[in-house]
Amino acid sequence: MYIDSHCHLNFPDLQAQLPDVLERMRAAGVGHALVVSVNLRDWPGLMALVERYPFLRASVGVHPDNDTEDDDGAEPTLDDLVSRAAHPKVVAIGETGLDYYRLSEPLEWQRERFRTHIRAAHATGLPLIIHTRAAAEDTLRLMREEKAPGGVMHCFTESWEVAQAAMELGFYISLSGIVTFKNAAQIQDVARKMPLDRLLIETDSPYLAPVPYRGKLNDPSRVIHVAEKIAELRGVPVSAIEEASAENYWRLFAKAAVPA
Repeated sequence: MYIDSHCHLNFPDLQAQLPDVLERMRAAGVGHALVVSVNLRDWPGLMALVERYPFLRASVGVHPDNDTEDDDGAEPTLDDLVSRAAHPKVVAIGETGLDYYRLSEPLEWQRERFRTHIRAAHATGLPLIIHTRAAAEDTLRLMREEKAPGGVMHCFTESWEVAQAAMELGFYISLSGIVTFKNAAQIQDVARKMPLDRLLIETDSPYLAPVPYRGKLNDPSRVIHVAEKIAELRGVPVSAIEEASAENYWRLFAKAAVPA
């Protein structure tokens, strides 16, 4: 069974065609998906979605690139996250992290938001889903300072050295459709070198559709193309990637294996 370890099935583009999306998942052999939270405003709708389907699980968190106005003018508190994480279908904290891509200088509230999420992971015992963009050094520094309890570096786009540092802190590395792109030499290097027991695969749908669908709407069925590219890069059968990534998912997100 393939598992999409990071998608946004609650986003409008996928919600508009949800029956077809779920059928494509089934036909492709994608038997489970983690629907990842990016704000608290939309969290009730996300939970209504995952509660309808036994093969879906959720996270709770606020994306680092969402400013406070996007989230009703208030920063997420530790209690906001911990109380929602008690839901039986919530298996992770995030996505969280740091994103400096559009910033002229780092924002302190973004760092504090990241710290709050790490503390929520400590309080709940749930793994973190970390987003980092143009901020690897600070992301790793805060992970060390707060003694981040483990999780996954989602949609990984950094160097092998950053991957090694994250794995030394107990984190998994999740690769997305970007690994199929022609200009993705750095990520492909990580895909070749990383130990299979730390690998997850994801779509980040509706974004980042893999080749041959690049530029089109993405959905969880296309996680198989991520697996196929990693298998090609490593010179192994795609079944090895399917099996290892699924085993790693259940190990990391242990709560997901509990019927809910």
